[in-house]
Amino acid sequence: MTGSRTACVAALDGATAVVSGAGAAAQVLREHLAALGAEVAGGRGGGGPDDDVAARAVLDLRGGRHAVTVAWAGPVDVPGLRDEATAQAACGVMHVHGRRGGTPRGLAVDHCGTAAGVLATTGLLASALRHPEGGPEVRTSVAEAALVTVAQYLAAAGADEGEAVDPRPGGPPFTSADGVRFEVEALVPEVWAGFWTALGADRAAVGAGWRPYQFRYATATAPLPAALHDAARAATFARVVAAGAASGASTCALRGVEDLPPCHDPWQVVPTPGAAPDPAGLADLVVWEAGRRVQAPLAAHLLGLLGARVVRVEPPGGDPLRGMPPTSGGVSARWLALNRGKRAVEIDLKDPAGRRRLRASLAPADVFLHNWAPGTAERWGLAATDLPAGLVHAYTSGWGGADAADLPVGTDFMVQARTGLAHLVRAADEAPAPSLMTLVDVLGGLIGAEAVLAGLLARRATGRGVAVRSSLLGAAALLSRTAPAHRPAGFRVPVDGLVDGVPVVDDLAALPGDARFAAVLGRDDRGCPVLGTPWRF
Repeated sequence: MTGSRTACVAALDGATAVVSGAGAAAQVLREHLAALGAEVAGGRGGGGPDDDVAARAVLDLRGGRHAVTVAWAGPVDVPGLRDEATAQAACGVMHVHGRRGGTPRGLAVDHCGTAAGVLATTGLLASALRHPEGGPEVRTSVAEAALVTVAQYLAAAGADEGEAVDPRPGGPPFTSADGVRFEVEALVPEVWAGFWTALGADRAAVGAGWRPYQFRYATATAPLPAALHDAARAATFARVVAAGAASGASTCALRGVEDLPPCHDPWQVVPTPGAAPDPAGLADLVVWEAGRRVQAPLAAHLLGLLGARVVRVEPPGGDPLRGMPPTSGGVSARWLALNRGKRAVEIDLKDPAGRRRLRASLAPADVFLHNWAPGTAERWGLAATDLPAGLVHAYTSGWGGADAADLPVGTDFMVQARTGLAHLVRAADEAPAPSLMTLVDVLGGLIGAEAVLAGLLARRATGRGVAVRSSLLGAAALLSRTAPAHRPAGFRVPVDGLVDGVPVVDDLAALPGDARFAAVLGRDDRGCPVLGTPWRF
């Protein structure tokens, strides 16, 4: 990890931990427990786990002992699921990642193991909050982590209706006349149209391309008209950059991992003025979330699965994404995957009166969580120092305060492009391209929930409120550290629909009815597929 620990309140100061295991999950446990101040023992082979276990950790904190075991399969009853590749195959990750190319393909990074390591650390922190004197063993698995990473896609596949856009293969990145592969981000149709018009693209193609491009975050594919790729190939990258500047679109050449911007530890926890109230247990925890897209809503959803009461701030009239197709029982299946069980409160945050109402509502809360654009909280008077004393103010951002001059807008695919993940997620015989599966949004949400628990432990230790910061950049940096050193041609490519004997799932809609997944997957009262909590205490 890069950056300084000096700004971080070390919530586990004085703690000791022993971690065993040699894969990504164990590496994350070691790194994150150490970043929180624990003295960590156990090397990569330190009494390594058996074939059924990816990692184990025991944490001794202020007289209480807490343990976690990360199985490979856990309650998912798939024979042969015993490593990253088979977890990706069995749980739908290869299917989703492969949608852009039209065939299942393994991620060349250890996304599932990394996510499992974050879930395991989060489980340990939750145990320490629930049972300061020591608690029961926490269990999770790489398979459950894999299912968390595809939960939105699972929900959509099992919805009452089909996708609203063409599901055929395709999508960015684009290639310029001088051979630069690049990503472009346009969050509204006017910016999209302005960018392509500046490059001389066919007007009909621009219009036809917007909807699949807009939905690529949801579908993991974007079958764009060939005319758009042709327009990109006819322009130099300098002209592409100029078109982005003129239209308001953000552009980014695919960079190597050696260009990863400087990154702090996975999170920063810094004290804020004012004493905190008596510490609440997880069952009494009140979290207010004002999030959009995936990162902050997922973080709050995970806190809800741990027992917190989550209140979601929505604009007047409610969140428009509630109606995003496909729906189950009239509600967006993807929205339910992130927001099921939250209580919604409508507040107009563009109105000063609405912001005053939110500040007042936060007085009895424990956590306020958001992922607004940089500077928004300060401009609205909702930064950590503006809010009631003793609060855990959690900001899950794109770039986490990184100050490189050429950073694009901090969305998933732009972060993948700028940090080198576009190279790392693919084998040596594949051209670099960000995965259209939302890798860093989801991992960023997991890290966001972990960061909130670190903040709550710090608040308990210091008696003061804290400001917690995490980012998509931190998620990308973590994936780059846990990535395999070698990704040869054909790496993690299924052969005849199998990976080491394990069948590759190619129909997510079938999983909720598959007996092998019965312990973790079901359907809610709307008939929408639902993934249970990934922790067992």
